Amino acid sequence: MQIRNVALISHQGAGKTSLVEHMLFTSGAIQRLGSVDDGTAASDYDPLEVDRQMGINLSLLSFSSKETKINLIDTPGYADFIGEVRSGLRVAEGAIVVICAASGVEVGTEQVWEDAEKRSLPRLVFVNKMDRDNADFLATVQGIQAKLSPRCLPVQLPIGSQSDFEGIVDLVNMKAYVGNPVKEAEIPEALREQAEASREKLVEAAVEIDDELIGKYLEGETISDEEVFSAIRRSTMAGKLVPVFAGCALRGIGIQQLLAGIGHYLPSPEDKGAVPARNAATGAEEEVTPSPEAPFGGLVFKTSADPYVGKLTYFRAYSGTLASNSQVWNANKSAAERVGQLFTLLGKNQQTLAQVAAGDIGVMARLNVTATGDTLCARDHAVLFEGIEFPHASFSLAIQPETKTDLDKMSTALPRICEEDPSLQTRREADTNELIISGVGDSHLEIVKEKMRRKFGVAVKLALPKIPYKETITVPTKAEYKHKKQTGGHGQYGHVMLELQPLPRGGGFEFTEKIFGGSIPQNYIPSVEKGVNEAKHEGVLAGCPLVDVSVTLYDGSFHAVDSSDIAFKIAASQALKKGLSEGQPVLLEPIMKLKITVPEEYTGDILSDLNTKRGRVLGMNPSGGFNVIDAQAPYAELVRYAIDLRSMTQGRGDFIMEFDHYEEVPAHLSQKVVEGMKKTGKGD
Repeated sequence: MQIRNVALISHQGAGKTSLVEHMLFTSGAIQRLGSVDDGTAASDYDPLEVDRQMGINLSLLSFSSKETKINLIDTPGYADFIGEVRSGLRVAEGAIVVICAASGVEVGTEQVWEDAEKRSLPRLVFVNKMDRDNADFLATVQGIQAKLSPRCLPVQLPIGSQSDFEGIVDLVNMKAYVGNPVKEAEIPEALREQAEASREKLVEAAVEIDDELIGKYLEGETISDEEVFSAIRRSTMAGKLVPVFAGCALRGIGIQQLLAGIGHYLPSPEDKGAVPARNAATGAEEEVTPSPEAPFGGLVFKTSADPYVGKLTYFRAYSGTLASNSQVWNANKSAAERVGQLFTLLGKNQQTLAQVAAGDIGVMARLNVTATGDTLCARDHAVLFEGIEFPHASFSLAIQPETKTDLDKMSTALPRICEEDPSLQTRREADTNELIISGVGDSHLEIVKEKMRRKFGVAVKLALPKIPYKETITVPTKAEYKHKKQTGGHGQYGHVMLELQPLPRGGGFEFTEKIFGGSIPQNYIPSVEKGVNEAKHEGVLAGCPLVDVSVTLYDGSFHAVDSSDIAFKIAASQALKKGLSEGQPVLLEPIMKLKITVPEEYTGDILSDLNTKRGRVLGMNPSGGFNVIDAQAPYAELVRYAIDLRSMTQGRGDFIMEFDHYEEVPAHLSQKVVEGMKKTGKGD
């Protein structure tokens, strides 16, 4: 049986879920149509997806249509879940881009198109919702050609539109198909001239793949339907043509033809041929052929954390055959994994498999060390496939458990959620002691919060992270402190004299000693250093850590009986605080380095916005209709930048942000920050 691995991609709301439902129903994979509205759709089965009526996770739907097995990978349309789209595209040979006939090409469509383009995937376009008010096929096609590619050409025309939409004209065999169930009919007279002109354009583009056909075409010879069909297939696979289909998923019109189009025009794993890999032992490049007899090699493209069935691992087999109840080698982790029962999925429904052979997609449960992007292979022929490029986690929030019980549960739930979604990152911010979670956008992190509650029963709070301010001094100073206490028995005596020097930015913190003549015995100096090091964590302005200061112990005194380690530690910490107060302390803030990629038309808005954020533009390079802006700005101004940039560029802008250096907070802002931090606690 032939296999097609196809990713379904679109902007949010173009109707992918309804399209999947009708494809499954038309092919006989399901007996009853589900719907998004009542939460019974096969591909959106997660309770969160049902509640929000939107796709959040990639879902796998394996079914047969005529003589072809289709592994359909339905991906979310919302921009925050682009990581799931990239996972699906990584293991597909082809893609279907779904576009709404009323709203046309939207931002999300352009983004997923770009991702498919990077992978050079052959694709089909399905213009959906032809029955909608304002649906306009020709205007949509013009938008597709202008915004996506002039290579997109209709292989069908709709018969009627909006409430009059009733079927399609196939431009290859010049026949009409109306209604559901489908009936073959004559092309309506009103459409004949347009159909002939559209077919002419299609033939002209398709024959370019074959010199012999070009010759026939130029000499005016008749080109048969079979020749046109074969030329469209080869042109589509070569990426020179993108066939555009029309239909209405909700009414089931055009679905049969689209299913046939998947089999006819999109490549099978054999058509795609050998895929590049790297030999895990030698590091040499090699090619892996899609033969079931070759050593096994597959790539994990999704991991799903389920509190009931455990971890599910979705993998694509590129060579060889993997059997149920066997062993496999993880080349990334250099570890063996035991394989239990293999299965495939139709949404949430599992269908067991005896084996998964080259070109196919399967799922296994309860692997120990395997993560998304890992290569599974035969141990005696270990290879590594290219992984998956996930989006930058550019929006960060502090995550806190609601209660003590949630704290314990959170430590196990959070790693499992991150394992399921590699576009999430977590880290502990040492200076503010906050746990920071970063994702693609605010909705992404909101879904994480909800997933933790539903899947693992963990309640968490999300808040904007505190800014890790620091403090330093601006002038050299000396400070002396004598810790003297007389109580019954031994007293306490420690006397230190410190010299504080400001260091250049990024100079860190240094402690040295220059004690001459034994004014403080050597055995007490570590206690002085300890006192200084403990006190440096809390500055005198707002209790922020101290940086860019050199502290030298140059003198002091001791008492033969009353001196002790603790006395010198206390004296040192008090002397440091005194020195800080007298060294004209200032507040420092983190300055971030930004690389912002935006379409040219938004550049002016971005630059003026950076000005309001105390930003500095360092340079700008044009790159294919986009401008790449290098800039610096204070982190305090950028905590919501992912959201700001998205709204300023209608979702078309992207950025990478990383820490660069610390700088003094301007005097007019410093007082406000200090007051704010004193009110709400350190680091806000």
